[in-house]
Amino acid sequence: MHATARDNHGGMTPPNTPVLVVGAGVTGCVLALELAHHGVPSIVVERAARAPRHRELTLVSGRSMELLRRLGLTSALRRHGFDPDWPPEIVWARGIGQPPVLVSRSPSVNEVLRTYEKNTDGSDPIEAYLLLPSSDLTSRLRVAARDHPLIDLRQGWTFTDLRADADAVVAVLVDAASGERHMVQATYLAGCDGAHSTVRRCLAVTMEQLAPPVPHCTVYFRSDELAGPPPGPATIITAGLTLTWRHDEHVWIGQLPMSAGEATMADPTALLRGRLGSEPAEILGVAQSEEALRVATAYHRGPVYLAGEAAHHLAPPGGPVDTCIGDAVDLGWKLAAAVHGWGGPDLLASYEHERRQRALIDREMAARALETRRRFGRLAVAGASPEVLAGVLDQEAPQVDLAGAFPGARAPAVRMADGGELFDKLGPQFTLVDQTEAGEGEELVATAEAQGLPIKHLPVRDPLVRDRWAADLVLIRPDQHIAWHSGGSPAGWKHLLDAMTATVHRPDHVNT
Repeated sequence: MHATARDNHGGMTPPNTPVLVVGAGVTGCVLALELAHHGVPSIVVERAARAPRHRELTLVSGRSMELLRRLGLTSALRRHGFDPDWPPEIVWARGIGQPPVLVSRSPSVNEVLRTYEKNTDGSDPIEAYLLLPSSDLTSRLRVAARDHPLIDLRQGWTFTDLRADADAVVAVLVDAASGERHMVQATYLAGCDGAHSTVRRCLAVTMEQLAPPVPHCTVYFRSDELAGPPPGPATIITAGLTLTWRHDEHVWIGQLPMSAGEATMADPTALLRGRLGSEPAEILGVAQSEEALRVATAYHRGPVYLAGEAAHHLAPPGGPVDTCIGDAVDLGWKLAAAVHGWGGPDLLASYEHERRQRALIDREMAARALETRRRFGRLAVAGASPEVLAGVLDQEAPQVDLAGAFPGARAPAVRMADGGELFDKLGPQFTLVDQTEAGEGEELVATAEAQGLPIKHLPVRDPLVRDRWAADLVLIRPDQHIAWHSGGSPAGWKHLLDAMTATVHRPDHVNT
């Protein structure tokens, strides 16, 4: 634990911690676990003292599960996922009780894994997707964070303000249990405190909107009128209503887009009744939200960074968390590099460039998906035939995880001839995969180590890797992306090392 002590004026003498993480949702927990993976301690503060109760389902893609596998999290998370043999379905219909226009069936987790086993080009992730309740995902990650000796998780602590300069940040925290006010000093602060981020407000960072937000009402209910719910998770999309079936709790989750007038005046139960065409048997809860597509105009100010939904809001509740997990991993290893002293300012600055660009791309993809739903609803109300509606939906191409053997791309995840995964052999920091006969990578590794870069030399003699990885020497980042390969010149290698390891002037840390 990082202790605090009172000063002579009754305040708190600030302790030093390398990183203070505000928010213990998915982003904050993964960030803290990524930092710990690289040997960096952190304090994580979370306003909520109790476990989350969100009933929405969350889809974690295979690529995100690949990143979490590095942290040893996937086995525990899969124990809380849904039946890996059940294929989730999305049913598009004009209205509740009407024949489906289109049923989109996703392969089950086990079907995905069987497909992956047949694909030897490394383009598929080595992990399948995971579908589970949002609350279970957050709770499991909090358990992992709480159990890690390098993470001090403090639930019931509220962040209220900060003061930052070039070298450090002091945060004001309030412990709800005692009512005490604490001042915590950190070299870096990461705001992972969600869509209504207090950290972002303190930085005066604005959000760039793609379109005006659409108010949503989410109603959790049970119904005796909805016939034949499936034995597994399913979603029904109609004009004006999206229903998700939580088979494990026998609960329907209804998401209702509303007009501005409805958002301020309407009775949510009456709205649901009108769009269902029947009376729900039991209302379990109601929540208000926005279908918003926002990205922060900046991802950091000095030593304070934004990540996850503090930096972008891309979907209503229940959407994928991949952008958030990607933020946490990228920021985590780059902050660790700065804390350990080998990461240069350009490396840490690349967090905003890479992750904001990713958020802008994901925002466009989310906008396309949302517009498909709206177009479907408009056409259904206008009386379009089932054939026309199905044709519109068929035009939507599925999203896929992409890999390639070029710098900037995720490295091909090749299964080796002995059945092992190449990704599982990579080091926690950088790895130089060396396919040369004479071990020519040794000299490059020595050069990198002389400049302080933590790097693993991985000689590989495998025909499957050789077939997919065209270059003899490939430098892999901690997040499994390619940083450099031997198609470049030796000068390119030196330039890369200079850019990543430029001296960072930071005060020493005292972990108390």
